[in-house]
Amino acid sequence: MTQQAPYGTWPSAVTPELITSRTVHLSQLRIDGADTYWVERRSNRGGRQVLLRRGSDGSIGEILPPTPSGSLVDVRSRVHEYGGKAYAVNNGVIVVCDGNDGRVYRFDLKRRIAGLVPLTGYGDMRHGDLEIDAARGLVYAVREDHRGAETVNTLVAIPLDGSAARDDSKVKTIFADADFVAAPTPSPDGEHLAWITWNSPYMPWAYSTLHVGNLNEDGTIGIQRTLADEEGVSVSEPRWADNVDLCFISNKSGYRNLYRTEGFPPLGVHGDDWADHLRVRALHPMEATFSRPAWELGLHSYDVLDGEHLIASWASNAVWHLGTVKLSNGELEEWHTGWQPVGNVASDGGRVVALAATETNVPSIIEVVDGKVTVLRSSGASEPDLHSIAFATPLTWPTSDDQVAHGFFYHPDNVVESEEGASELPPLIVNVHGGPTSAADPTYNLGVQYWTSRGFAYLDVNYRGSSGFSTTYRKAIYGRWGEVDVADVISGAKYLVEHGLVDPARIAVRGASAGGFTALNAVAGSDVFSAACTRYAIADLKLLAQSKMPKFEAHYVQTLIGYKDLDDPVVAQRSPINHVDEINAPLLLLQGSSDPIVPVNQAESMFDAVDAQGLPVALEIFRGEEHGFRLAQNITKALEAELSFYCQVWGIHREEKLYSPAILWLLLGAAPTC
Repeated sequence: MTQQAPYGTWPSAVTPELITSRTVHLSQLRIDGADTYWVERRSNRGGRQVLLRRGSDGSIGEILPPTPSGSLVDVRSRVHEYGGKAYAVNNGVIVVCDGNDGRVYRFDLKRRIAGLVPLTGYGDMRHGDLEIDAARGLVYAVREDHRGAETVNTLVAIPLDGSAARDDSKVKTIFADADFVAAPTPSPDGEHLAWITWNSPYMPWAYSTLHVGNLNEDGTIGIQRTLADEEGVSVSEPRWADNVDLCFISNKSGYRNLYRTEGFPPLGVHGDDWADHLRVRALHPMEATFSRPAWELGLHSYDVLDGEHLIASWASNAVWHLGTVKLSNGELEEWHTGWQPVGNVASDGGRVVALAATETNVPSIIEVVDGKVTVLRSSGASEPDLHSIAFATPLTWPTSDDQVAHGFFYHPDNVVESEEGASELPPLIVNVHGGPTSAADPTYNLGVQYWTSRGFAYLDVNYRGSSGFSTTYRKAIYGRWGEVDVADVISGAKYLVEHGLVDPARIAVRGASAGGFTALNAVAGSDVFSAACTRYAIADLKLLAQSKMPKFEAHYVQTLIGYKDLDDPVVAQRSPINHVDEINAPLLLLQGSSDPIVPVNQAESMFDAVDAQGLPVALEIFRGEEHGFRLAQNITKALEAELSFYCQVWGIHREEKLYSPAILWLLLGAAPTC
């Protein structure tokens, strides 16, 4: 075959409408007996998150009625601003956080006529990480109290009878001796509670502590012990085995591996006698990570399958796997299903479900029985054309400081086009994920295919600092954010150029949040890139620190940069806004007006600084959007603006009319070409 059209001009079935109206975002997967529950976010319905249930008969439907005020529930927690686990279910009783009014509600599927029952009152309080204790008539929750001058995070017990909706004093604070608390986990016999804590300036994946205590009849905690507390070591995801021993994840070995206790004693045993009873050991030591960084509450990377096994997921070089781990001897058996877990893994009564994807399947809720996979719910309304999919090629390349970086490269592909025999090389888009502890994986992603199906090559960079590798790789960014990540992004683009895979004159860098910070520094730190697009990017570190940052990450930037105070020269040196005179490529800045994490003044100040230099720059502010665009019309505008931007910069002519910021046309000195 010969090339039918220039790269970047190919017609594509992966449209913004497909992404916004014919797909949903799946999360918070849970099992309750024969029923499967999850949360869906639908960008074409205002970004509201809804709770769905799939019954044993295969029927799927929304199950929550309106609140007493008549509004629809937005199943969303605002704890830490990133939220996470916003509901729990136990034998048909559901407790749920409403993102609209901030209250917690109860709904009983067996007594639907009662409707939603408020469990908490109104006020500037947020809840999440809910866990039901049916025997005591309580729900354990993380509470984030914003009513005072300082935000306070505690572990609380909320009565299920609704009495606290009228009298908040009925909510019992059961742990308040740390800056942060998460993962309240009752034991199967109802006698014990495990939970995780951490303190500033650490993030939970840097240094956190595992606690366990015995539960009194009123849900308060009696005698308690610390099971894991070692500086520089993080723990997460406590889960009780059926024999009332405790499993958890720790990165003590340099990888986030599974651990378990043995010989768990009565909590009334004191001192050395108690320590003598208890043993903690690694279940299956290996160079792989069994969990993700806890940006959101409710991580669920593994579960108890039966009395002898865990069902677990783990990543090796950012590729995820699924299988069992034997509790007695740690024997691991991988399930070769072809699906990679991309979210929760859950089990109940021997059933196994997971949020997973493949190279040809969008994220879906699957059930695995005897090695056979059944898709219970797909996030996409239609199956992709296999002939139009660009597949990921894992890459590892040398960096400028004699280290290595990783990523996934996608050569453009399209069913009606071919690069064979082409005289030109494809333009390249280099993507920088956020976090910076997040990670790119090689599963099917419409956000990637949007570009590759149009004839753009795509490099998803897992720079130093990314998860899915060793703790050493993740920590390599500490004190060097804005340096090693930038070096990895630049060297990745150069690596593809040196191997003759992309057009060196048409390379763009893009990133969101922390990834936007890296993208801005990359375009200022080299002449490799001829365009850059960011979403809610950090541009001015000092201005960010002076903003009212969420308590959760108030000290995070300090760890990443390594400064002593805001007057430390490194703060100015790493801030992209102070290097606008080194930028030689057009910029497109996309920003939500109501972002509580990266305020709108970051994009506005960057725009003003670049504009003052007389450089081509465009700023598009989406009213009402927060950190991550949730509304269909804004997702569409952002995608079309970015595509139009690259087309204008590189002189690519597309047939369809796209939305584009008019100011960009003026700055580039030309009418839009697409």
